Amino acid sequence: MYNTRMDWFTNSKHGEVKKLISLLTDTAKRDRAAQELIRLGADAVPTLMDSLQTQDLNLLAIYQQILARIPAASPELIKAFKSAHPLIRGRVAEVFAINNDRNAVPALLEALRGEFFTVRARAAIALANIGDGRAIPELLPLLKDREDEVRIAACIALGKFRDPSTFDELANVTLDDPIIEVRQTAVKALGESRNAAAIPFLMEALRDPFWWFEREQATRDLLTAIENMGEPVVEPLIEALADREGTVRKFAAMILGNLRDVRAIEELGMTVYDLHHEVSQAAAEALAQFGAPAIDVLAEALSHPESAVREHAVIGLGRIHDDRVAPYLIEMLHDRDGVVKRQAILSLAELHDKRAIPTLQEVAANRADRESAALAKDVIAKLQN
Repeated sequence: MYNTRMDWFTNSKHGEVKKLISLLTDTAKRDRAAQELIRLGADAVPTLMDSLQTQDLNLLAIYQQILARIPAASPELIKAFKSAHPLIRGRVAEVFAINNDRNAVPALLEALRGEFFTVRARAAIALANIGDGRAIPELLPLLKDREDEVRIAACIALGKFRDPSTFDELANVTLDDPIIEVRQTAVKALGESRNAAAIPFLMEALRDPFWWFEREQATRDLLTAIENMGEPVVEPLIEALADREGTVRKFAAMILGNLRDVRAIEELGMTVYDLHHEVSQAAAEALAQFGAPAIDVLAEALSHPESAVREHAVIGLGRIHDDRVAPYLIEMLHDRDGVVKRQAILSLAELHDKRAIPTLQEVAANRADRESAALAKDVIAKLQN
């Protein structure tokens, strides 16, 4: 009689769990069903574990979140992680990454040396989320794993620890890995550390053409990582303004503009005179981000004999909304170079300063330069509205 009653009780619980799991597909009933499954605790674990085989990734995430909130699931999850199919092992590792179960650390460490690359990768992420320092020396060899996914996971995991002792190894990945996506992950890990010890490695990557030759997205990741260093990276970037490679000078100027550290104003002012067209313009645009403190520096460049330098100075000044700017740009409407003159017209349009109208009318009346005249007429119409 006792066993019969226990079987009935067990079957009843099993049926309840299955019904609740089926309700997870209904967004209106999902939260309540999830709460009930968590309340059932250990009784819900076996069926939830079976559900990890689903092909519906949206439901999978829900099952994992529920399992992560059931403390009694830990032993079964660890058992499955050691012996289940690699697909399930990977999904169980993701549960550990959610609940930060320290009981799983030994099994996760062992999995880093395992056969299946998906399990190695997910175990790395789980260990990083748990934050157990014992994982660091075990993660380092994965930076040379034969599988790209594992190397990426190792970079992400090591990045979470922000341990300077790992920076040298991460830097090797940023410079040597054959796959740009892996390098990007490594450089993000260095940048997100926000530790000045990572700066030399990031600056070395900036000087590596692999990073920026026809790789726009990769370049953005690198520049963001450098910018994340904040104030400590200003001096190295100022030094980079003198680099022999124009692309390096350009990117250094761009980052300095974003950081807006006043120490860079003078050096950026000199870089406006760089004969490399893109570097000169980047420096002028960087100075514009400083606002009023950069006006005098840019205004000085307006008299330079090289027309491109004058043009870039006009671009920079046009982005500074200060009453002192318009008179400089109005004067540039008399520039001997048509490109500079037209840029002055466009910059005045951005400022929307009506003081420019009389001189713009003179330009509009000059039939010798019909392109500038037409542009001036358009800007006058906008300023008068």
